[in-house]
Amino acid sequence: MFDIFSDIFARRDNTLMKVDPRAKLVVTFTVICVVILSARPLLPLCVAGACMATMLALRIPIRLICIRLMGPMGIVFVLVVLKTFLTKGTPIVALSILGHDFIASTEGLRHGVVLGSRVLGAVSVILLLSSVAPAHQIFHALRWFRAPESWVEIALLIYRYVFALLDQTSDVIVAQRVRLGYSSVTRSLSSVSVLAGTVVGRSMDQAMS
Repeated sequence: MFDIFSDIFARRDNTLMKVDPRAKLVVTFTVICVVILSARPLLPLCVAGACMATMLALRIPIRLICIRLMGPMGIVFVLVVLKTFLTKGTPIVALSILGHDFIASTEGLRHGVVLGSRVLGAVSVILLLSSVAPAHQIFHALRWFRAPESWVEIALLIYRYVFALLDQTSDVIVAQRVRLGYSSVTRSLSSVSVLAGTVVGRSMDQAMS
Protein backbone atom coordinates (compact mmCIF):
# COMPACT_ATOMS: atom_id res chain seq x y z
CA MET A 1 0.00 0.00 0.00
CA PHE A 2 2.86 2.37 0.79
CA ASP A 3 4.51 1.66 -2.58
CA ILE A 4 1.41 2.93 -4.39
CA PHE A 5 1.89 6.45 -3.05
CA SER A 6 5.61 6.61 -2.27
CA ASP A 7 8.34 7.84 -4.61
CA ILE A 8 10.73 5.05 -3.67
CA PHE A 9 11.35 4.20 -7.34
CA ALA A 10 12.15 7.85 -8.10
CA ARG A 11 15.27 7.55 -5.95
CA ARG A 12 16.92 4.95 -8.16
CA ASP A 13 19.98 5.90 -10.15
CA ASN A 14 18.99 6.20 -13.82
CA THR A 15 19.37 8.57 -16.75
CA LEU A 16 16.05 10.38 -16.25
CA MET A 17 16.79 10.83 -12.56
CA LYS A 18 19.79 13.00 -13.47
CA VAL A 19 17.70 15.43 -15.55
CA ASP A 20 16.99 18.78 -13.89
CA PRO A 21 13.57 18.57 -12.14
CA ARG A 22 12.64 21.97 -13.55
CA ALA A 23 13.04 20.58 -17.07
CA LYS A 24 10.92 17.59 -16.09
CA LEU A 25 8.14 19.89 -14.88
CA VAL A 26 8.22 21.94 -18.08
CA VAL A 27 8.08 18.84 -20.28
CA THR A 28 5.32 17.32 -18.12
CA PHE A 29 3.20 20.48 -18.27
CA THR A 30 3.72 20.80 -22.04
CA VAL A 31 2.80 17.18 -22.77
CA ILE A 32 -0.29 17.37 -20.55
CA CYS A 33 -1.46 20.50 -22.39
CA VAL A 34 -0.94 18.77 -25.74
CA VAL A 35 -2.86 15.71 -24.52
CA ILE A 36 -5.75 17.78 -23.18
CA LEU A 37 -6.03 19.80 -26.40
CA SER A 38 -5.91 16.70 -28.61
CA ALA A 39 -9.06 16.24 -30.70
CA ARG A 40 -8.42 12.55 -31.39
CA PRO A 41 -7.58 9.66 -29.07
CA LEU A 42 -4.49 8.49 -31.00
CA LEU A 43 -2.05 11.04 -29.57
CA PRO A 44 -3.07 10.61 -25.90
CA LEU A 45 -2.94 6.83 -26.27
CA CYS A 46 0.52 7.04 -27.84
CA VAL A 47 1.68 9.25 -24.97
CA ALA A 48 0.25 6.76 -22.47
CA GLY A 49 1.97 3.88 -24.24
CA ALA A 50 5.29 5.72 -24.32
CA CYS A 51 5.04 6.50 -20.59
CA MET A 52 4.21 2.87 -19.77
CA ALA A 53 7.15 1.64 -21.85
CA THR A 54 9.48 4.09 -20.13
CA MET A 55 8.35 3.01 -16.67
CA LEU A 56 8.85 -0.63 -17.59
CA ALA A 57 12.31 0.23 -18.92
CA LEU A 58 13.05 1.80 -15.53
CA ARG A 59 12.20 -1.61 -13.99
CA ILE A 60 9.10 -0.43 -12.18
CA PRO A 61 6.95 -3.51 -11.43
CA ILE A 62 4.08 -3.84 -13.88
CA ARG A 63 1.80 -4.86 -11.00
CA LEU A 64 2.47 -1.53 -9.28
CA ILE A 65 1.79 0.38 -12.50
CA CYS A 66 -1.52 -1.43 -12.93
CA ILE A 67 -2.53 -0.73 -9.32
CA ARG A 68 -1.73 2.96 -9.71
CA LEU A 69 -3.84 3.07 -12.89
CA MET A 70 -6.89 1.34 -11.39
CA GLY A 71 -8.41 4.58 -10.09
CA PRO A 72 -7.91 6.57 -13.31
CA MET A 73 -9.18 3.65 -15.40
CA GLY A 74 -12.37 3.67 -13.34
CA ILE A 75 -12.80 7.35 -14.20
CA VAL A 76 -12.16 6.57 -17.88
CA PHE A 77 -14.81 3.84 -17.83
CA VAL A 78 -17.39 6.14 -16.21
CA LEU A 79 -16.66 8.93 -18.73
CA VAL A 80 -17.04 6.62 -21.71
CA VAL A 81 -20.29 5.12 -20.41
CA LEU A 82 -21.86 8.48 -19.51
CA LYS A 83 -20.93 10.13 -22.79
CA THR A 84 -22.11 7.11 -24.77
CA PHE A 85 -25.56 6.98 -23.18
CA LEU A 86 -26.16 10.69 -22.53
CA THR A 87 -25.16 12.10 -25.92
CA LYS A 88 -27.80 12.06 -28.62
CA GLY A 89 -26.86 10.75 -32.04
CA THR A 90 -26.85 7.63 -34.18
CA PRO A 91 -28.13 4.75 -32.02
CA ILE A 92 -25.87 1.75 -31.44
CA VAL A 93 -27.78 -0.23 -28.85
CA ALA A 94 -30.75 0.35 -26.56
CA LEU A 95 -31.03 -0.90 -22.98
CA SER A 96 -34.03 -0.97 -20.68
CA ILE A 97 -33.23 -0.85 -16.96
CA LEU A 98 -35.98 -0.58 -14.33
CA GLY A 99 -38.40 0.82 -16.85
CA HIS A 100 -35.97 3.42 -18.19
CA ASP A 101 -34.64 3.28 -21.73
CA PHE A 102 -30.98 4.11 -22.36
CA ILE A 103 -29.71 4.53 -25.91
CA ALA A 104 -26.02 4.41 -26.75
CA SER A 105 -24.92 6.65 -29.62
CA THR A 106 -21.95 6.57 -31.96
CA GLU A 107 -21.17 10.24 -31.36
CA GLY A 108 -21.31 9.77 -27.60
CA LEU A 109 -18.98 6.77 -27.76
CA ARG A 110 -16.54 8.75 -29.90
CA HIS A 111 -16.54 11.70 -27.49
CA GLY A 112 -16.22 9.37 -24.50
CA VAL A 113 -13.20 7.62 -26.00
CA VAL A 114 -11.53 10.98 -26.65
CA LEU A 115 -12.13 12.17 -23.07
CA GLY A 116 -11.03 8.84 -21.62
CA SER A 117 -7.84 8.82 -23.69
CA ARG A 118 -7.04 12.34 -22.47
CA VAL A 119 -7.41 11.26 -18.86
CA LEU A 120 -5.28 8.15 -19.41
CA GLY A 121 -2.57 10.09 -21.24
CA ALA A 122 -2.37 12.88 -18.65
CA VAL A 123 -2.33 10.45 -15.72
CA SER A 124 0.40 8.37 -17.38
CA VAL A 125 2.59 11.47 -17.71
CA ILE A 126 2.09 12.27 -14.02
CA LEU A 127 2.92 8.69 -13.06
CA LEU A 128 6.12 8.84 -15.10
CA LEU A 129 7.08 12.13 -13.45
CA SER A 130 6.53 10.64 -10.00
CA SER A 131 8.75 7.72 -11.02
CA VAL A 132 11.73 9.87 -12.06
CA ALA A 133 11.53 12.84 -9.66
CA PRO A 134 11.25 12.60 -5.86
CA ALA A 135 8.58 14.74 -4.25
CA HIS A 136 11.00 17.13 -2.56
CA GLN A 137 12.63 17.94 -5.93
CA ILE A 138 9.25 18.69 -7.46
CA PHE A 139 8.36 21.03 -4.59
CA HIS A 140 11.73 22.82 -4.91
CA ALA A 141 11.17 23.20 -8.66
CA LEU A 142 7.71 24.64 -8.07
CA ARG A 143 9.15 27.26 -5.73
CA TRP A 144 11.80 28.10 -8.35
CA PHE A 145 8.95 28.72 -10.81
CA ARG A 146 7.47 31.14 -8.26
CA ALA A 147 4.52 28.94 -7.35
CA PRO A 148 2.66 30.47 -4.37
CA GLU A 149 4.37 29.48 -1.14
CA SER A 150 1.03 28.64 0.51
CA TRP A 151 0.19 26.20 -2.30
CA VAL A 152 3.52 24.41 -1.99
CA GLU A 153 3.16 24.26 1.78
CA ILE A 154 -0.31 22.73 1.48
CA ALA A 155 1.04 20.19 -1.03
CA LEU A 156 3.82 19.27 1.41
CA LEU A 157 1.30 18.79 4.22
CA ILE A 158 -0.92 16.64 2.01
CA TYR A 159 2.05 14.51 0.99
CA ARG A 160 3.11 14.14 4.62
CA TYR A 161 -0.30 13.20 5.98
CA VAL A 162 -1.03 10.71 3.19
CA PHE A 163 1.54 8.41 4.78
CA ALA A 164 0.34 9.20 8.30
CA LEU A 165 -3.19 8.13 7.31
CA LEU A 166 -1.83 5.05 5.51
CA ASP A 167 -0.04 4.05 8.69
CA GLN A 168 -3.23 4.44 10.72
CA THR A 169 -5.23 2.58 8.06
CA SER A 170 -2.84 -0.38 8.12
CA ASP A 171 -3.15 -0.54 11.94
CA VAL A 172 -6.96 -0.68 11.69
CA ILE A 173 -6.82 -3.36 8.99
CA VAL A 174 -4.48 -5.52 11.09
CA ALA A 175 -6.80 -5.16 14.10
CA GLN A 176 -9.82 -6.12 11.98
CA ARG A 177 -8.07 -9.18 10.57
CA VAL A 178 -7.14 -10.35 14.08
CA ARG A 179 -10.86 -10.16 14.94
CA LEU A 180 -11.76 -12.10 11.73
CA GLY A 181 -13.29 -8.98 10.24
CA TYR A 182 -12.77 -10.28 6.71
CA SER A 183 -13.83 -13.89 7.23
CA SER A 184 -17.02 -13.51 5.15
CA VAL A 185 -18.53 -11.16 2.61
CA THR A 186 -20.90 -9.59 5.13
CA ARG A 187 -18.19 -9.05 7.75
CA SER A 188 -15.84 -7.72 5.06
CA LEU A 189 -18.37 -5.10 3.96
CA SER A 190 -18.95 -4.11 7.57
CA SER A 191 -15.20 -3.90 8.22
CA VAL A 192 -14.63 -1.78 5.12
CA SER A 193 -17.37 0.67 6.18
CA VAL A 194 -15.87 0.93 9.67
CA LEU A 195 -12.41 1.40 8.16
CA ALA A 196 -13.64 4.18 5.87
CA GLY A 197 -15.38 5.95 8.75
CA THR A 198 -12.31 5.66 10.96
CA VAL A 199 -9.98 7.05 8.30
CA VAL A 200 -12.31 9.97 7.55
CA GLY A 201 -12.66 10.72 11.27
CA ARG A 202 -8.92 10.66 11.85
CA SER A 203 -8.28 12.78 8.79
CA MET A 204 -10.72 15.36 10.16
CA ASP A 205 -8.92 15.28 13.50
CA GLN A 206 -5.60 15.82 11.75
CA ALA A 207 -7.06 18.75 9.79
CA MET A 208 -8.41 20.41 12.94
CA SER A 209 -5.21 19.93 14.96
